[in-house]
Amino acid sequence: MSTPLVSAIMPVYNAEEFLDAAIASALDQNYEPFEIVACDDGSSDRSPAILAAYPELQVLRQDNQGPSAARNAAIAASQGEFVAMFDADDVWPPNRVTLQARYLVEHPQVGCVLGRQRWINPPPWVRRDAVYGELDGIPLVSAMYRRTALEAVSSFATDFKHSEDMDLLVRLRAAGIEIAILPEVVVYRRFHGGNLTANTPEVSPLLRSLRQKLAAERSTSTEAGRE
Repeated sequence: MSTPLVSAIMPVYNAEEFLDAAIASALDQNYEPFEIVACDDGSSDRSPAILAAYPELQVLRQDNQGPSAARNAAIAASQGEFVAMFDADDVWPPNRVTLQARYLVEHPQVGCVLGRQRWINPPPWVRRDAVYGELDGIPLVSAMYRRTALEAVSSFATDFKHSEDMDLLVRLRAAGIEIAILPEVVVYRRFHGGNLTANTPEVSPLLRSLRQKLAAERSTSTEAGRE
């Protein structure tokens, strides 16, 4: 198998409690070549000091702009052909990068590959999905993208504070980019009071991206009818 460079992209905001464990799991990957690019999004806790203790990381710093802007900044600073999403409170099994990079190499038509998850301490309200039986379904933070796929849709929309990863997948599908799901577990997730997913708004911002997608499809259909 050819081994393209993989970049792990990690937005960091006041993540001191779990940051060491997250970084350690990424550094324990059994894949090369591999880089980790973290963007400190204006943290006011010990996160900057923790990041500075790992010379293996490339670290960016910016004023607080939200996770989408932090991810985009890290993506722009990275070099990998493949880009893996990484939250500062999650943990990876040591073969995550190998599994997903191998799949993308062997399936050149696929632009994004997801995987299964295990919860370290699941929140009480999540349900199991009907296909894999996982609590809370397939996690979008498990995604590894081809850089070309991210470039085709201009990466993350910075006006999204929630559901920005789902919005990205909607736009990938609208662009005709194939998305696959691996049967293996590629991320261990941790629930705590600071999770953005635990503090979602009453009206999902994802509705906006779906409306935009439908509007674009109607516009294309109308233009085709005029020709």
